Amino acid sequence: MPIEDKTLKLCSCNHTMKLDAQGLAAALKSGGTIALHTELCRKQAGSFQAALGDPEVLVACTQEAPLFSELAAAAGSKAELRFVNIRETAGWSAQGSQATPKVAALIAAAALPEPAPVPSVEYKSGGELLVIGPSAAALDWAQRLADALQPSVLITRREGGELPSQRGYPVWSGRARKLSGWLGAFEVEWEQDNPIDLELCTRCNACVEACPEGAIDFTYQIDLAKCRSHRACVKACGAVGAIDFSRADVLRKESFDLVLDLSPEPLLRMPDLPQGYLAPGGDPLEQALAAAKLARLAGEFEKPKFFQYKERICAHSRSGITGCNRCIEVCSTGAITPEGDHVRVEPHLCAGCGGCATVCPSGAMTYAYPSVPDLGLRLKTILSTYREAGGTDACIVFHNAEAGRGALEALGRRAVRGGKGLPARAIPLEVHHIASLGLDTLLGALCYGASQVGVVCTEESEPYVAALREQMALGETILHALGYEGVHFELIQAGELEKRLWEMRPAQTAASPAGFNLSPEKRTSLDFELDHLHREAKAKKDRIELTRGAPFGTLAINKQTCTLCKACVGACPESALIDATEVPALRFIERNCVQCGLCAATCPEKAIELVPRLLFGAQAKESVVLNEAQPFHCVRCAKPFGTKQMVDNMLAKLSGHSMFAGGVRRLQMCADCRVVDMVENKSEATIFDYPKQ
Repeated sequence: MPIEDKTLKLCSCNHTMKLDAQGLAAALKSGGTIALHTELCRKQAGSFQAALGDPEVLVACTQEAPLFSELAAAAGSKAELRFVNIRETAGWSAQGSQATPKVAALIAAAALPEPAPVPSVEYKSGGELLVIGPSAAALDWAQRLADALQPSVLITRREGGELPSQRGYPVWSGRARKLSGWLGAFEVEWEQDNPIDLELCTRCNACVEACPEGAIDFTYQIDLAKCRSHRACVKACGAVGAIDFSRADVLRKESFDLVLDLSPEPLLRMPDLPQGYLAPGGDPLEQALAAAKLARLAGEFEKPKFFQYKERICAHSRSGITGCNRCIEVCSTGAITPEGDHVRVEPHLCAGCGGCATVCPSGAMTYAYPSVPDLGLRLKTILSTYREAGGTDACIVFHNAEAGRGALEALGRRAVRGGKGLPARAIPLEVHHIASLGLDTLLGALCYGASQVGVVCTEESEPYVAALREQMALGETILHALGYEGVHFELIQAGELEKRLWEMRPAQTAASPAGFNLSPEKRTSLDFELDHLHREAKAKKDRIELTRGAPFGTLAINKQTCTLCKACVGACPESALIDATEVPALRFIERNCVQCGLCAATCPEKAIELVPRLLFGAQAKESVVLNEAQPFHCVRCAKPFGTKQMVDNMLAKLSGHSMFAGGVRRLQMCADCRVVDMVENKSEATIFDYPKQ
């Protein structure tokens, strides 16, 4: 990857990295020598400042990025600054002296243009906060947050505390029934389950004084376990009417921007909670951290719209019959819900994991942050630069931007005290979330020359482990069947990162790297990848048998029961099943089939069975006849209008019906001739033959 248009500042970090400046210059096609600094952030900062007149400056250091940015701002520089970590990820390693190809690959990737921007999703929060939970904690945090936010309180349990003497914010009591929404748009429903309505209560203390059991405290709620139904409190309350033991209007509903849920068991239980909802439980430290975070969530915010959805090819449902639910099942936020024959994605709830795109068999759901073509370009650049610099057996290590990055950096830091850091062949590549890594990305890395792909799994990734393992298992099945030996894909727990990376043995991959780019269309990318891997394989198999659930396959048709009604053609969202207009026949294009099962579920004769497999070559993309039948000709005009088998089945089922007591000949006519026959048959009874009653 040439970087002549960028100024590269390279530093060995006080001689702790063995960097080959000459080798890097050749690998990066820099067109000259690359100056190697030792203390760029300290004594040699002037060298960085001297480069600030250049349009683009790439600094091979991330630790001091804030300092370099500050120096650029102080100088009024308009240079575009970029930073890349080559220290923890490459130089600090037991194989640091062999890491020149990896360093070149990391720099080349950092020099690439930023991915194209994607549409954003907006949030507006006025700071209206609902605190839900036991009385003491809920009232305390509402009081603390009153200066920064506009709190309200829903007391779910009497547990000490007192209502403030001044009514500065709304306080309700009851049992929460439903919570939905997101930052700026939460809806909370609760059931008023205490006789005292805190909205009506004037806090005059008359009920507290009147209660003979002392069942009312200064939260102004009645302890129903102590109450003996004297109803002295009702009399004391008088015309205020705040106390009603037989209240009918118990259901309440309000809207809020933020929710602090202090309940022992959170109201929302999902791996990824909506923005603006925090559930720290009863731990005081966690409550304080949650409160501090909420205090910053008043204003206008935005995030990327992480997905794109093409309902035309979605295999979720047709005519009320369900086919594929994979995106709904994998979504960790509940953002994807059924909507008729398709699905609906609420962008405000989407956390951007990309799991829906990973498991989608058709590519109806695609990941947009970054897009697959952008990620493919980075893979292609990294692996081609690494290979041209003399690197072999590359292992791409995908990780996320938070815990995954931290685990890799910790590995590099520990290389100075008995640790080993990252192997020279292990090249880290950061993604927003590892759940977005589907079969197209995994196979794409191998097509571009990677020997293996490791994926760093952290705590927040746990909900997606099953889906990732499924994708990896399918990829391994295909690769092993084609003769590619070894373990190509591995999910690595962060705590075992060093051990597993050094234990991994290079796997066999394609001898020649692919030249194509990954496509925005998932099935198109897979077509290119599978064809390339098949062409480069030692085992030239025409087909591979797969397990149930694989997104490739054919159909087995029971020709004895199939009537060629073509209901399956109308149900197929991928145009895998197509009609043959010239003859009664059912045609099929195997490469289009995603094995969603809609055809089998729609077939009235249950004549279709899914057969998972992967077919290679031109035959997979050509239409084949699955079933054909003898046409039936109209007994009146001789025009073909159906199949003989279908008409025979219809005659067998309806010949004994009372409506056809006069004969079934009309069932053997085409639609036009039936109308003519009805008009010509004067002896046939009509509605006019029956007098009004």
